[in-house]
Amino acid sequence: MEQIKGGVTAAEGFFAGSCAANIKYEGRTDMAMVYSKKPCECAGTFTSNVVKAACVQWDMQLTGSGDPLYAVVINSGIANACTGKEGFDACIATAKAVEAELNVPYKGVAVASTGVIGMQLPVDKLTAGVKEMAHKLGDSIEAGTQASKAIMTTDTVNKEIAVSFDIDGVRVTLGGMSKGSGMIHPNMCTMLAFLTSDIAIDKALMQEALSEAVKDTFNMISVDGDTSTNDTLLLLANGASGNKKIESKGPAYDTFKEALFYVCRELAKKMAKDGEGASRLFTAHVVNAKTKDDARTLARSVISSNLSKAAIFGCDANFGRFLCAMGYSGVSFEQEDVELFFESAAGKLKVFEYGVPLDFDEDEALKILKEDEVKVFIDMNEGTQEATAWGCDLTYDYVKINADYRS
Repeated sequence: MEQIKGGVTAAEGFFAGSCAANIKYEGRTDMAMVYSKKPCECAGTFTSNVVKAACVQWDMQLTGSGDPLYAVVINSGIANACTGKEGFDACIATAKAVEAELNVPYKGVAVASTGVIGMQLPVDKLTAGVKEMAHKLGDSIEAGTQASKAIMTTDTVNKEIAVSFDIDGVRVTLGGMSKGSGMIHPNMCTMLAFLTSDIAIDKALMQEALSEAVKDTFNMISVDGDTSTNDTLLLLANGASGNKKIESKGPAYDTFKEALFYVCRELAKKMAKDGEGASRLFTAHVVNAKTKDDARTLARSVISSNLSKAAIFGCDANFGRFLCAMGYSGVSFEQEDVELFFESAAGKLKVFEYGVPLDFDEDEALKILKEDEVKVFIDMNEGTQEATAWGCDLTYDYVKINADYRS
């Protein structure tokens, strides 16, 4: 597997477009489209929040139908959540606008939205945006990059990645883009993510691989503990690479799963690092836990704790914050078995061992915790399972951003 330049247009046969539709703000690019002339198998995962945005409800219908997908239209600024029938009608109107411009069935068009909850989308601006993008679709790397920028809200950087790999001697590409900076505590995947591949693969196998990949990638990040109403992850595969279709598990399927996991993990980490107001990527790596679920729960509890996040922001080697978060996670363990370390590019330092704090060098700890990427390494010494979770520090700017988000 090789990481290559690009994102959603890296795979053969995929096009992207973007425009400034003035959905909520004037003069900023706020709509994107991803399109394939060839019909695509589609897999998806969606928010577990009971309050689901209209676009989530629409996309769940599409992915569950088994019909091919051709395009995805995304807007930023307004989430189209808590908008009733009018919001759902906006999804249909957007899809029908794509049908009119690109001659594809409207039930083959997914939609996604991100932004303020409780506002109605201006349908006339959406359909005008679709018409503009349909005439400027391109398959260049830059077209994909611009699409990744158009879906940003409070993100400070766009997020995209692509890899290529061999399936039975045929070169296959998988690319993707995502957005997410706040309201990130996924219980399925992430805020918004869109993956494209030219692989030929059975839909059921693709869905199984995607559902498995999110468990240790998008489901292992947190910024603020809030699970969005709009969480959507879509994977489109058009088969344009010409590989022999993967219809059963085996070496080819395993290769695809490896590439999918890598792309999902890297996009997830980019979102955690770009958390609202964040200054550091905060990682928790738990090893030698009794079960995989225990390891996941412990790691996620550590990076989700506001006290832990504040300690990382302040470069405070207060290991008690992290042990406390482990203790209320719901996992049963013996604190006398635990070892805890701080780790970064500046070094690794053990601060807690078998139930007893160690007499460590505070200056060395400060040096380690001042790095842009900081890890809390936890050895449970109770089993063989491990898991990693990614988050960010909690800064003053997080409150500032969210105190006036709607205005």
